[in-house]
Amino acid sequence: MKRRNFVKKAGLGGLSTVVLTDIVFRHFMPPDYVPLAFQDPNPFKMFNKDPEMVLLNDKPWNMEAMAHLLNDAVTPNKYMFIRNNGIIPENIDAKNWVLTIDGESVKQEKSYAIQDLKSKFKRYTYQLTLECGGNGRSEFDPPAKGNQWTVGAVSCAEWTGVRLRDVLEDVGIKSDAVYIGYHGADIHLSRNPSKEPISRGVPMLKALQNETLLAFEMNGEDIPLAHGFPLRLVAGGWPASVSGKWIQRISVRNKIHDGEKMGGDSYRVPCETVAPGEEVPDENMCIIESMPVKSLITYPKSGAIIELGSNFHISGHAWAGELEVSEMEFSIDFGSSWQKCSLSRPVNRLAWQRFESNLKFTKKGYYEVWARATDSEGNKQPMVLPGWNPKGYLNNACHRIAVKVV
Repeated sequence: MKRRNFVKKAGLGGLSTVVLTDIVFRHFMPPDYVPLAFQDPNPFKMFNKDPEMVLLNDKPWNMEAMAHLLNDAVTPNKYMFIRNNGIIPENIDAKNWVLTIDGESVKQEKSYAIQDLKSKFKRYTYQLTLECGGNGRSEFDPPAKGNQWTVGAVSCAEWTGVRLRDVLEDVGIKSDAVYIGYHGADIHLSRNPSKEPISRGVPMLKALQNETLLAFEMNGEDIPLAHGFPLRLVAGGWPASVSGKWIQRISVRNKIHDGEKMGGDSYRVPCETVAPGEEVPDENMCIIESMPVKSLITYPKSGAIIELGSNFHISGHAWAGELEVSEMEFSIDFGSSWQKCSLSRPVNRLAWQRFESNLKFTKKGYYEVWARATDSEGNKQPMVLPGWNPKGYLNNACHRIAVKVV
């Protein structure tokens, strides 16, 4: 963000033209002091995030939750991870916001104001799991390029909007439609208007699912600015990068969408296993689609200390992309043996599932509690890192917490 936006966020918009020579008592300023009008904003206040959130980057803004913050069944706004590729749009006018549907495979180009979407189409509300494709990247070795996410780039908020399918049916889609690609209002880091920071998409099969929404509410309120206000494409179960923010245009394509971050190493992995650090030819890379089975212990916080003989309760969430989680287990002996957890059904398709269990430790000392989910096709989380890939995507290794019994 430019300095004028820093001062605006600090409530100092009228001081946007201040320069150093304007400061009357500048000769009294302590060495290295940065006047308030020039200071960077507090991102936690700016985005209404909990101060326990972890800031990974400010150019662009990227922020994740610690595991214990994600214990709610529906992720509160203050714990939602932020993943941006460019600069958040400035001076948004929601009343005059227009969504255009175009592309080679539409029968006619058509545009809708947000109020048109709300009045013309039926509204739906779903809890949808969104996870950054790079969640867990920090564990890869050799290190993978990109934001070093740990485990907190995942959420399951409640999204309200209209089905993309209904809008596409209203426009009219040709029989040769293969893919949709989105275009948002976010600004490239270079501020070059001819460049898009990101423009991804999904195959028509995903675009036409009941749960794929053009959303205008998150958790019962207008979507927060950092999460795509006033209009966001939400496609749960796939990498969150396909859920484009600040949507202005959706193109229906007669080929795989070729927008920014649809090629190279971006959100693509080797089609077959490769050695760590190996160079992978472009033709051997595959686009990430459904996210793998995964789970997260959200209670208690890692580092818990308990008394010998007391009840120990664990809980968390599990998810499996397009599939459901069919079984949830935990281990206290580094995976030598496993015990089953209780596991809830998802509230709706593509929502995460709650797991819980109680246990007692019979000996004092250090333990690790590991969690392992199995999906409806029998795929289990690996106990160690899955296959290395250049950008560190799809790490679904078992989550674990440390426990000391005294």
